[in-house]
Amino acid sequence: MARDVLQEVRATPRENDILKRLSRRRRRLVDERTRLLNNMQADLQSVCPGLLEITGRADNPWFLRLLTSTDDLRKLARMRKSTLCKIAGIGVKYASVICEWQKRAQFSSDVEWVGEMIQEDAARVLELHDKIQSLEARMEALAQGSDIAKTLSTLPGFGPVCTAELAGEIGTIDRFGSESSLALYVGMANLDNSSGKQKGSKPPRQVNTRAKAAMMIAVDRHRKQVPQSQRYYEKKRAEGKKHNQSIRALGRHLCRIIFKMLKDNRGYILPQ
Repeated sequence: MARDVLQEVRATPRENDILKRLSRRRRRLVDERTRLLNNMQADLQSVCPGLLEITGRADNPWFLRLLTSTDDLRKLARMRKSTLCKIAGIGVKYASVICEWQKRAQFSSDVEWVGEMIQEDAARVLELHDKIQSLEARMEALAQGSDIAKTLSTLPGFGPVCTAELAGEIGTIDRFGSESSLALYVGMANLDNSSGKQKGSKPPRQVNTRAKAAMMIAVDRHRKQVPQSQRYYEKKRAEGKKHNQSIRALGRHLCRIIFKMLKDNRGYILPQ
């Protein structure tokens, strides 16, 4: 078990090193966008709750452009329909919805200073949206030269972002002496924590949290596309395991397959 926790230091392909840098940069920007969106939504609820009800998602690009289309948030309640239609992403349908909101629009007194903060946050979220998309395009293009990314992309549910992240964090499969070592590294396996008659397990501390996050997303999508994996997931749920525990159990099984795929440099074949 101690050997499985330790991974060798090996030279990694240049494209995987670049993917690691790009994917980590993308993750920081995504976290910043999430934090800003949470703050912006809370501020909108306090100064103009009806405005947020126009859309169920505050991260809609057209909604963010609407918020930044004036120098004062209160002017949105007086914008003409023709002006609204000129904002990118707002068609006749959404312009009509906004016009209906204008009839009952109300702002709290805090909007005088909070409105400016909301608009600044909206502008930054739009900027982050473009930067994240640019990074994802670069990652997808670079992944074409990564053997690990190309092999993982043959797994159903493993999209371009997750495969690029995993390729960057794994680096080279030669670092891992066994599939159990890979499973521990990507957070899909627990360590034995049994003592005497008491049996149990605990999560290892030597987990690559970025690789684990990518695996959790990819495995969840994978089980929705492969019936055999979905049945395995449902079996674990029937045994009383929670969603994340069931996903990790399936991920542990997939690590055996992934390790073999990367060692042999061959793609995934759907089970019959």
